[in-house]
Amino acid sequence: MFYLVNTPWVVKKFIYPRYIWNMPGKEKKIYLSFDDGPHPTITPIVLEQLKEHNAKASFFCIGKNVAENPDLYKQIIEEGHSVGNHTHNHLNGWEVNDKAYLKNITTAAKYIDSSLFRPPYGRITRFQAKQVMEILNYDIIMWSVLSGDFDSSLSPEDCWNNVLKATGAGSIVVFHDSEKAKKRVLYALPKLLTYYSERGYSFERIII
Repeated sequence: MFYLVNTPWVVKKFIYPRYIWNMPGKEKKIYLSFDDGPHPTITPIVLEQLKEHNAKASFFCIGKNVAENPDLYKQIIEEGHSVGNHTHNHLNGWEVNDKAYLKNITTAAKYIDSSLFRPPYGRITRFQAKQVMEILNYDIIMWSVLSGDFDSSLSPEDCWNNVLKATGAGSIVVFHDSEKAKKRVLYALPKLLTYYSERGYSFERIII
């Protein structure tokens, strides 16, 4: 499985400059994000770990999962985190037609109240992105650090090392509150929260 842990600056600045890849400023702030939830057993653990470190984060939710776990979605918001639309059925924009993709986003919007959108797999066509930003009025939130917690070939220690090597002030870091990522995210997240807290960093939600 090939993916880049740290998004190259040329991609952020010249290829997809309208997407948000990291947050501005040089303050010691890190922007944790969690994709694919809410999950009935993993999301509560993530929320508890965040609470222990007074950390805020952003949860890019799948509409179907919100419909199935409405109380967890409510808890995410009540505990001060932000939410974003991650489509209703985790669609890959490269593999479905534009009409179906956009309709899936609007279906998710019935359950997810947000102006933030993250395309599943990071895969979205230029036409789809234009429609999402200009017609549906979303900000497209990508990332500067991909933890790799979804990669079953990666050890929990390797996942943590991915984050440690690439994360700094203003980084948007991607984890997943999903069954597939469970072993790696639940290992790496508390280590990240402890390590960076001890070095004076805070953890903030994404607000545009």
